[in-house]
Amino acid sequence: MLWNAAARRAARNEGSVADILKTDDALDAALAILARGGIVAVPTETVYGLAGDATNGAAVARIFEAKRRPHFNPLIAHVADMAMAERLAEFDPVSRQLAAAFWPGPLTLVLRLKANSPIHPLVTAGLPTVALRMPGGFAHELIAAFGRPLAAPSANSSGRITATTAEAVAADLGDRLELIVDGGATPVGLESTIVKAEASGVRVLRPGGIAADAIETAAGVRLLREATHGIQAPGMLASHYAPGAAVRPNAQDVREGEALLAFGPERIEGAARAVAVMNLSARGDLREAAAHLFSYLAELDRSGAATIAVEPVPSEGLGEAINDRLARAAAPRDGTDAGD
Repeated sequence: MLWNAAARRAARNEGSVADILKTDDALDAALAILARGGIVAVPTETVYGLAGDATNGAAVARIFEAKRRPHFNPLIAHVADMAMAERLAEFDPVSRQLAAAFWPGPLTLVLRLKANSPIHPLVTAGLPTVALRMPGGFAHELIAAFGRPLAAPSANSSGRITATTAEAVAADLGDRLELIVDGGATPVGLESTIVKAEASGVRVLRPGGIAADAIETAAGVRLLREATHGIQAPGMLASHYAPGAAVRPNAQDVREGEALLAFGPERIEGAARAVAVMNLSARGDLREAAAHLFSYLAELDRSGAATIAVEPVPSEGLGEAINDRLARAAAPRDGTDAGD
């Protein structure tokens, strides 16, 4: 969706002060802001990211400040090529194989931080590891031109619905940013899958935009899904991606006053009484559902319903990541949520 003049004026009237530039016109402006330690909202293939120089502590602090994010949760550092990645972290053979298979793309690798890595400690939250991803599109071009990695969690207030359009970024963070780069709706619509290679296999720390079975095939080793202790990567807090309304996943009926997040061609009992309905995919396509998830949750949240009932979504493929997000959105709110 393109950012038109009327929408931009409306956002400004609601307090947004950020400039919004299309990707073709934004590179020089974005580079100038990053060079002085500022932050920029940029499109990636997954979701919109809030980008700042990952080697500059002040820039990283601005990301935390803009998101109102807990400082104990790490950020993903985004790179332009393997040479940049290898200056930051130690690559084991399996991680190198996964990078070759999925980069650029929606896969984040958790790797041991090199002793002389220029990554600022705020990015790793004091961990001996760093989460690395190589994005495509404008973000890739920006990092290559900047010459340094960018820390770029999702461009939304901490714990709120992740932004997949420039309009959503402006509505949430427009008064905290100088520039939002408009690349249209993001094609994947979910954050990256985060994995960590271990001696016994590859552990999935967060489901995301690449299905787990594809990762297992590419790695050629066993996929580990057992729970881990503590925070090892971004997006591992229990309550996360939450709208203002309560979320009720795997609903079998719609109760009075609820909104409905539907999936597939058939409705659950009481759907006609929903105050608002959005269907992730009328034909039951999980890729389409993933792309719609955050924007449809936000739309239903604006309906005024106290609760959003969610129809069951299959757990295979990208459905695993969708259900992960829904479970986090439904978790008890404790004020310590964090984004991608």
